[in-house]
Amino acid sequence: MNNQQLIWITGASSGIGEALTYAYAKRGARLIISARRKNELERVKQNCHPKHGEIFILPIDLENYTEAPAWFATAKANMGVPDVLINNGGIGHLGSVLEMSDAVEHKVMDINFWGQVGITKAVLPDMISRGSGKIVAISSLLGHYGTANLAVYAASKHAVLGYFESLREEVKTNGLHVLLVSPGFVNTNVTLNSLTGTGEKNNQNSVAQEQGMLPEKMAQKLIDAINSNKKYFYPGGKEMLAIPLKRIMPNFFYWLYGKMAANAKKKK
Repeated sequence: MNNQQLIWITGASSGIGEALTYAYAKRGARLIISARRKNELERVKQNCHPKHGEIFILPIDLENYTEAPAWFATAKANMGVPDVLINNGGIGHLGSVLEMSDAVEHKVMDINFWGQVGITKAVLPDMISRGSGKIVAISSLLGHYGTANLAVYAASKHAVLGYFESLREEVKTNGLHVLLVSPGFVNTNVTLNSLTGTGEKNNQNSVAQEQGMLPEKMAQKLIDAINSNKKYFYPGGKEMLAIPLKRIMPNFFYWLYGKMAANAKKKK
């Protein structure tokens, strides 16, 4: 990897995005790091060694995705056109379809799907004009099947796969690479910070999340996948077997999934 590559990471204030920032900084890459909370971005930047690559802080709120052209204009004016755009920012929710308010469902879709689309469309013309660039779209294990109490989250992640897989076909002759990432359980606060039906924080993590892959390990694996120009990347543990099982034997998959969910409830 060219150490002077410019990498734009959204959701860089915590979890996978924060781990990616540290990993890329150690490699000497130049970075644009984005998230809602400027103070957290400042903290992440301060945790990077001063001798590492240049880091530009660009606070954004993915819910306001229509502002993406202005965000990119600021990024371009200060750092240039990114070589790699990592669409990592996102939000979760927890609640049944009837419990979720329309406002929360729109918020999840706006951040998880339209936020990725907005930034990508802002950056895309310059990448195409240059004839090079890499776009990373973060989906989820739940981009491949649906489950109770996570309907709009699963919908947003399904949408990411469909959109960016289609985009890849459009730009494959323009020198661009599109990587679709479907992580399994990663030890982050995504469940803890998930929204309830009324828009409040869930404030409770899941055991599966807490036992998941460390974000530092996930970041290293993801960078390797980006550098290898992979089209798909499925980081995780045994839970990743759900993807082929659901595709090949959907009825059996949902029977087994139901049994496992029932057993998990009994243990609580």
